[in-house]
Amino acid sequence: MTSQAQIPPTDRTRVRRVAELANYERDTAYAIIDAAYLCHIAFIDEKGTHCIPMACWREDTHLYIHGSNGGRLVKLLSGGTQVCITITHLDGLVLARSAFNHSMNYRSVAIYGSFERVSNEADKRAALDVFMNKLASGRGSEVRPGNDKEFAATSVLRIALDEVAAKVRTGGPVDDVEDLSIPVWAGVLPLTQLQTTPVADDGITVETPTYVRNWDCSK
Repeated sequence: MTSQAQIPPTDRTRVRRVAELANYERDTAYAIIDAAYLCHIAFIDEKGTHCIPMACWREDTHLYIHGSNGGRLVKLLSGGTQVCITITHLDGLVLARSAFNHSMNYRSVAIYGSFERVSNEADKRAALDVFMNKLASGRGSEVRPGNDKEFAATSVLRIALDEVAAKVRTGGPVDDVEDLSIPVWAGVLPLTQLQTTPVADDGITVETPTYVRNWDCSK
């Protein structure tokens, strides 16, 4: 029996290629999603197959996106179109002793299902507040809030995180025994997303908030 901590795999989410890297734990999937600002949404319409990058955020058991009411994507997704959403963090290049054993370290999720529109006005505003504070904690209380016209022109969509699988690779190269004696460097070239020095807009005279002062992780 699958525990509540897991998302039961479906025929679409069950990892078959290098299945030992699959992870169906909710905490793992949620951590990968929460570390991202962007997702890629793949779908099919009458013009073909598309994959669109979108800003995203998670609240509880749903992934959220937002967009203009008049946008083609929002109209299509609001109609229940099936989608596949992916998020990937690349953590390193894995250099092996043989060309075909090179790999990458990564954390990824694939999400299947269809979006629904957040129709309740209070829920929509609350969801956008969560998004603003994901960008920078406390930011929502500092900036001008959206006005009625801006909210009316914006749709918030969400998809349940019920059909999700994570795939994670860590560690060094996996070489064939007969290749271990080849005199070539092997190992991992780590990669990371680095937060660097904030750049203030012209004319800013207010005190720099804590979340901006703490943003630079490059020093």
